[in-house]
Amino acid sequence: MHWLNYHHLLYFWMIAREGGVAPAAKKLRLAIPTLSGQVKKLEDDFGERLFQRQGRRLALTDVGRLVYDYADQIFSLGAELTSAVRDGVGTRRPRLVLGIADSVPKLIVRELLKPARLAMPQLQLACREGQTDHLLADVAAHTLDALITDAPVPGGTPVRLFNHLLGESDVGVYATAKLAGSLKAKFPESLDGAPFLLPSEGTSLRRSLDLWFERHKLVPDIVAEFDDTALMKAFGEDGAGLFVAPSAIAATIVKQYDVVELGRLDGVSERFYVVSPERRLKHPAIVALHQAAKLELF
Repeated sequence: MHWLNYHHLLYFWMIAREGGVAPAAKKLRLAIPTLSGQVKKLEDDFGERLFQRQGRRLALTDVGRLVYDYADQIFSLGAELTSAVRDGVGTRRPRLVLGIADSVPKLIVRELLKPARLAMPQLQLACREGQTDHLLADVAAHTLDALITDAPVPGGTPVRLFNHLLGESDVGVYATAKLAGSLKAKFPESLDGAPFLLPSEGTSLRRSLDLWFERHKLVPDIVAEFDDTALMKAFGEDGAGLFVAPSAIAATIVKQYDVVELGRLDGVSERFYVVSPERRLKHPAIVALHQAAKLELF
């Protein structure tokens, strides 16, 4: 059996966390060549590069990011172990490591997590945002407990993952009062040629919107496209264009971004799922989230 050298892992983790060899060496009180040599041994053990040069700075490779995530959990657990032994048995906080697809509105995520946090006040939450395919791999590798996404795992996926529907919401169009102007009275015909802020191509919602525009023979003026829906709403708040969002959070959007709802798009909806490695949800925070989403939010 090949044993992991945790000293080497600690040195790698410190370099990644501190942003370079020199600051990590200063914190660990080690010579820079010594630290570099230990990390090189860790790379040799893995047979993979963990860092790559980007100009004058070190950046994590894809494998390096994976190793860093594991190391972060390992040393966090080590700190909890020390605290539990010092303070007494049973003091460890429950932990949820949750993936969030970057196409899912953050306001939806916030509403989904409220019941989980209420059900488990001591919950230690770690959110990892990114592209769905990368996060699905992390769920399959059990580095994530679950993933919140707006599209189910497609059939034929080589890894065994399970979709749990959270709910479905129709979609509304929002804009500043000034931009909305006369658009509201003739909605949805008034959307032809209107300035729009849209989700990026390839997302589930964007495909639905493109089909809706085509079906209604409307051609929007696409001002900008966004991976990050929160950034899209921020541009909408500044009056850069109209944007869409789930009506399940309409009241929050209107209040937070000082916009008005022009109307809702018939036939366009967003579905949200939690993806897990098990057929039956087990983590109590995910169970609470799933139940509250179906009974309350949606």
